[in-house]
Amino acid sequence: MASAAELFQRAVSSFQQGRLDEAEHDFRKFLRKDPKNLAALNILAIILVTLKRYDEAEPYLKSALRINATSDATFYNYGLVLKALGRPDEALQRFTESLAINPSNAESWNNRGTVLNDLRDYAAAIADFDRAIALNSRYPAAFFNKGKSLAELKRYDEALAACDAALALQPDLAEAWFGRGFIFAQMRQPDEAASAFARARQINPELPLLKGSLLHQKMLICDWNGTDRLIAEIERDLASGKLSAEPFGWQGIATSERSLQLCATLYNASRFPAHGHAPASAAPAADAKIRVGYLSGEFRQQATSLLLVGVLEQHDIKQFEIFAIDNGFDDGSATRQRIDASVQGVIDISGLSDPQAVAAIRDHHIDILVNLNGYFGDNRTGVFARRAAPIQVNYLGFPGTLGAGYMDYIIADQHVLPAEHRPFYAEKVAWLPNCYQANDDKKEIAAQIFTREECGLPAEGVVFCCFNNAYKITPAVFDVWMRILTQVKGSVLWLLDDSAVAVANLRREAAARGVDANRIVFAARLPVPEHLARHRVADLFLDTLPYNAHTTASDALWAGLPLLTCLGETFAGRVAASLLHNLHLPELITTTLEDYERLAIELAANPDRLAEIRRKLSDNRLTSPAFDTRLFTRRLEAAFRAMVERHRAGLAPSHIAIPG
Repeated sequence: MASAAELFQRAVSSFQQGRLDEAEHDFRKFLRKDPKNLAALNILAIILVTLKRYDEAEPYLKSALRINATSDATFYNYGLVLKALGRPDEALQRFTESLAINPSNAESWNNRGTVLNDLRDYAAAIADFDRAIALNSRYPAAFFNKGKSLAELKRYDEALAACDAALALQPDLAEAWFGRGFIFAQMRQPDEAASAFARARQINPELPLLKGSLLHQKMLICDWNGTDRLIAEIERDLASGKLSAEPFGWQGIATSERSLQLCATLYNASRFPAHGHAPASAAPAADAKIRVGYLSGEFRQQATSLLLVGVLEQHDIKQFEIFAIDNGFDDGSATRQRIDASVQGVIDISGLSDPQAVAAIRDHHIDILVNLNGYFGDNRTGVFARRAAPIQVNYLGFPGTLGAGYMDYIIADQHVLPAEHRPFYAEKVAWLPNCYQANDDKKEIAAQIFTREECGLPAEGVVFCCFNNAYKITPAVFDVWMRILTQVKGSVLWLLDDSAVAVANLRREAAARGVDANRIVFAARLPVPEHLARHRVADLFLDTLPYNAHTTASDALWAGLPLLTCLGETFAGRVAASLLHNLHLPELITTTLEDYERLAIELAANPDRLAEIRRKLSDNRLTSPAFDTRLFTRRLEAAFRAMVERHRAGLAPSHIAIPG
């Protein structure tokens, strides 16, 4: 039988040679003989960290600290474990303790910086990365981690320079190429982003989130080469528990609620696990107002705010106090001015870390915190993970589950989230009786009468249009559109000019399908009132699938343009149908792409029928629930009251259906 010393040496040798299973077995055996051996405790913890068994590693590090609380290595290893377990506050403390003992360890500065990034304290993170670089000027990880901090602060040129510095030291560093892709994506340069992500994939195709990031950037420029293979790989990865896509980009592709649930749950567990408890709330007075905080990074001239601003103005301030919790910036627009004037306070959290933001929200005793971003845009999911408010609601910005146990409710309607889909949602459902989507009945349409010539459109022929973002255009939908153009002689397709690269790719794809590329006309972006006004020169809006038009559907219908949709399987693929049901236009809802194609061709061939649908839309627009902002707000408030009543009665969240 091997002595303890021989067993230790054998375990160390196995560890050094990468035979981790053997090393783990021998270290466990050794620790039964010598349970207070500091080196063995730390190395076994490192092995378990390497094997991503973080929960198992923590007890060994706790034991090591009980034996010796002056080991910087133990504090450092413990920090790594806590970071991986999604406990950044504790990880920050452990790395700080490690640095107090040994401030000359560049890895400790770098890893503390990554925790500060997780906490969104980017200025402090940059200071830590700079300390790491000062100690080791050839430390690529510190450079690309600094690049992330700089990108989050929108200092993009500096961020790219930091990534370039990392790549100068290590040209095949996949994480740095991923960092470049992230920065270009933030800068809205999808072609550059896709190139960087593709390079990262050549080096390490299993990097978390890489495949989905590459796919989304390719969809933004309508570069569909290889996307079928990417999609199949991501589906397999998600099914096996690998985090290869982030949820927002995946929504543009996924065709099942199950797939979206898998993606959201994996992403949430990896990036925003729960840590923290709901604040204690004192018993309210009988006549206390309900305090609602809408948290968004887009309180400006942006789609979510364009939908919601009328609701903010219509809230009953005798019963509710409304706060805009702002993670973005004031763009000085008329929309922002309306938001500021409609709420009882604006709480700016854009420069605060997650703990600071939570404290600011709790200081205002918010009863219901509404997440208007989800995983879209300038979101603050980490604030919700810390349970900033007693009741937390997913609404409007992200049409699907967040896969998070700390989100209590999702606001929906029977069309976008039928009862049989509830198992795919972590949240309880609050069903509104009509359309879940807020709309602003004060949205201005310019008086200008556009001509086809002004819009670059032919004087004669049917004008089909779709003003959805380019990433929603899938090859399957584009195939249908090209067949429609082929069948409807003299017709054109009017799309939004998202980018020069997307325009070129779409024209090339049209030619490849035998359609003259000049039959696709691209519309430059205009201010919203003028954009709405130009809808009048089109004949029929053709929706996308699996991700429908949302704000763009409201725009078209508000402007009086009929919209043809195909009902999808996911929340994101059912929004246009919800709007059409509530405008009493079910005849524009199809359930297969074959029927969608057939009906588009039929309507184009029957201008009298299309004109009748347009008249019906005009008649219903101001009388149906879809655009009745005041009625919508009363029903949303009824949902909020039901949530608060359950909470104040000590009841857990449950499904709620608001009567019509």
